[in-house]
Amino acid sequence: MALVHNAAKRKLADGGIALGLILHHLRTAAAPALAAAGGHDFLFIDMEHGAFSVQEATQLCLAALPTGITPLVRVCAGAIDEATRLLDNGALGIVVPHVDTARQAREIADAFRYPPRGKRSWGGSPAVYGYQPPSMAEAQAAINNELLTVVMIESPDAVENAFDIAAVDGIDVLLIGSSDLTSALGIAGQTGHEKLADAYVEVGAACRKHDKVLGMGGIGGDEDAARYVGMGARFITSGSDHGFLVSAAAARAKFLRGLKVAEADTGKKNRKGRTD
Repeated sequence: MALVHNAAKRKLADGGIALGLILHHLRTAAAPALAAAGGHDFLFIDMEHGAFSVQEATQLCLAALPTGITPLVRVCAGAIDEATRLLDNGALGIVVPHVDTARQAREIADAFRYPPRGKRSWGGSPAVYGYQPPSMAEAQAAINNELLTVVMIESPDAVENAFDIAAVDGIDVLLIGSSDLTSALGIAGQTGHEKLADAYVEVGAACRKHDKVLGMGGIGGDEDAARYVGMGARFITSGSDHGFLVSAAAARAKFLRGLKVAEADTGKKNRKGRTD
């Protein structure tokens, strides 16, 4: 069977924007179709802050593979063994939070790719080949090229080391975790602050120098989003399942509660149409 291609990675390679829907709560096989219907390119299955088990995350990955929506999973910091199990069972990429140094980035890149590019173990017929791969050597080389490895920049140290992190072979995206980075900078939640803008400038320059993709996460306002996309951010999380549900539900509820209800006619009419 042919390898399932990483549509999000290919869109990025062509210079486009890849949009991701963050999943915290949605666990059904409909999630990839809903992401597609909403104009997204990838699922961002959140095992760092969401309550997904490995089983639940891999089922979402498997459901996504035939749809053209790229399944990516954010693991907890340091959860390399969990990440490789996810890759064996349908994930086309991994997001690793709190990467502060090039050494961490190299360990991640080595763990996620097969030899000679890395040290990943072969777990048998992989899901991304529909469990029918060609020769092991051919399959490993092809899978290496399809994986999307995303490291998150969430501290001042990570920003300072961005050029070294971006230089690591096998790292594809440097995703700025704007929420945690603003906290670390002492400006929690101020996503329009110049300190955060300066970080985007610094990490963006590192990405351009080493031909990597700048990512934007944790930005909800349109003005801030336009600002950072204008700086070159192309791997973008647009929002989460619960965020979209609550905002859309609240807006609809506000509209409906604001409608004027016609006053009830309490008078009783007799058979001839006169009110008694």
